Amino acid sequence: MIMKKTILAILFLAASALGISAQKYALVDMEYILRNVPAYEMANEQLNQVSQRWEKEVNEVSKEADTMYQNYKSEMVFLTDDQKKKREAEITEKEKEATDLRYKYFGPEGELYKKRQSLMKPIQEDVYNAVKAVAEEKGYVTIFDRASSQSIVYAKPSIDVSNEVLAKLGYSK
Repeated sequence: MIMKKTILAILFLAASALGISAQKYALVDMEYILRNVPAYEMANEQLNQVSQRWEKEVNEVSKEADTMYQNYKSEMVFLTDDQKKKREAEITEKEKEATDLRYKYFGPEGELYKKRQSLMKPIQEDVYNAVKAVAEEKGYVTIFDRASSQSIVYAKPSIDVSNEVLAKLGYSK
């Protein structure tokens, strides 16, 4: 009885090992693919421009708050207590305005995040669909991203299908 279970376990392990070795794997380099998709580069440039414009706007409001504070410090000895409180409230309000503006543009659900989603999501979906199509055509079970995987130390260049994905997207290399 024990011998029969042992033989069955060995047969099961051997069958599993054969099944695993028959599966096909491939790699892609997503950074390489995206660098060669013009729409991705244009979207990145657009994001950089809007980000710089918003950063400039936030910095201007922040500078206003700094100027208000510097003026307050230099005029403080001449102000009454009521005037001091009023100026402090104005400075605090301006600082809050800068903080709120920064959060509005650059926060976790801010305008930059939304803009990135609207520009990048269609490109990412196209790339995903191209990777999926290559996998289905070539019979790959799994395709790994070598750009984001630090655990891939070496892989045969022949299993990199990045150029095939680019060709599916219409950008032959």
